[in-house]
Amino acid sequence: MAPSLSLDTALQRLATYRTNNTRASQETFDQGCLILKSGSKTKHGDDVWAFLEQLALASIDVGRLDIADECIRQLVDKFPKSPRMDALTGIRMEASVSTDIVLQNYKELLDADPTNIAVWKRRISVLRRIGKIDLAVEELSKLLDTFYTDTEGWLELADIYTSCNQYTHALEALSHALILAPQNPFTALQFAETAYTAGDVPLALKMFLVVIDMIEHDVPPDDPPKGIRIRAWYGVKHCSRQLVAAEKYAQSASGTVVAPLEKLRLIEELATERVLAAYEGQKPGAGLCQYGWHPADHKI
Repeated sequence: MAPSLSLDTALQRLATYRTNNTRASQETFDQGCLILKSGSKTKHGDDVWAFLEQLALASIDVGRLDIADECIRQLVDKFPKSPRMDALTGIRMEASVSTDIVLQNYKELLDADPTNIAVWKRRISVLRRIGKIDLAVEELSKLLDTFYTDTEGWLELADIYTSCNQYTHALEALSHALILAPQNPFTALQFAETAYTAGDVPLALKMFLVVIDMIEHDVPPDDPPKGIRIRAWYGVKHCSRQLVAAEKYAQSASGTVVAPLEKLRLIEELATERVLAAYEGQKPGAGLCQYGWHPADHKI
């Protein structure tokens, strides 16, 4: 009975990893090999194919290409003309052959099917990894011209620009991601932090407050911030303090209106209170929230 329970636990854990998009390569490999050797994978219907893909990627990560080859063989036999399998086979090639051969393989696949977005993204990933940033940006821009609604593509483009200190271009890419996913607080937070790094403090403050409005809309005022909320409030604190210090000399490259000085002082006071509550484990007490002050009421 124990082996069965162990296999069930392993299958459930790997399914959870897939749901949460967790890599955990070594543990996935160990658990996956246990399932593969037991032969019980055949009892789980269509989930077996997701499991084999997951194990193939983990095997490549840990350097067990023999296991990866076995998984990929079964997948290709089942889905012989799948674009997803083209990409998976390409990832396997990346682990053992030169980048020139890999890029040529991706080029041939794209010549045969220009809509194979999975292969297109792998080609861009390889170009970026080997330092051909200009080509990676060019390819990614073409991809986004074709598949505008690919939010992950816009985030990747923003990340490339950020890594090259081209923050204005990064903000442009992030603005497209926000159009496609306006309710995603993580994208809004990335936009705010990028704006702060670019030196546009008024725009950064505006977006940090947008993030807080998204994630604290239904949160009790006396609940100490956690996770992304701490980052957002810390950003508000930094931005408001800088704008208060700059007074009337604060400028925004994006033309964002700077709030009146008195309002900025109130924002800084609340941000200080919230950050202290997070790091000291205190509730805000008789702070501004108690009197109904909320960032949504003071959007800039």
